[in-house]
Amino acid sequence: MIVLGLTGSIGMGKSTTARMFADAGVPVHDSDETVHRLYSGAAAPLVEAAFPGTTVGGVVDRAKLGARVLGDAAALKALEVIVHPLVRADADAFLARHRTAGESIVVLDIPLLFETGGRGRVDKVVVVTAPAEVQRQRVLARPGMSEEKLAAILAKQVPDAEKRRLADFVIDTGQGLDAARAQVDAIIAELVG
Repeated sequence: MIVLGLTGSIGMGKSTTARMFADAGVPVHDSDETVHRLYSGAAAPLVEAAFPGTTVGGVVDRAKLGARVLGDAAALKALEVIVHPLVRADADAFLARHRTAGESIVVLDIPLLFETGGRGRVDKVVVVTAPAEVQRQRVLARPGMSEEKLAAILAKQVPDAEKRRLADFVIDTGQGLDAARAQVDAIIAELVG
């Protein structure tokens, strides 16, 4: 089974690209979705213990948590120590299920693949990219996003040019959905025929 790591900086179109792999029949493990699920389950009491007042009704309030950790390297690290092992265990169970099922290829959608040392967990890396101005427009269109928040997020991420250099495959989402879908299909065809 080939394990593709899908990554890309914020606003590059990674989630849309992950859906394209899923639409093509490739099982996708979405780390962001897993975190959302964990925040209303196993991670919630652990996050509340580390960051009191960040849960409501046993569910992590992402806005409250974000206010506590964004811009605070030590707090962010403490959160990662809680969340990353839970996400990894969920991904490992996903891989085991699909290996047993005989899948030829799966995708691990890992937003911070390079930043968290995830390269060794995958066989090939797909980096999703777009021109910087397209990225900026996409991110600033999100609710609650600001230039300051974007700058803080980008400061913690490996630069796009470096990600592209380290990638086995690059998908440019700045050319539209059809072009991105064609790139996804070409990667699948190259890897599994």
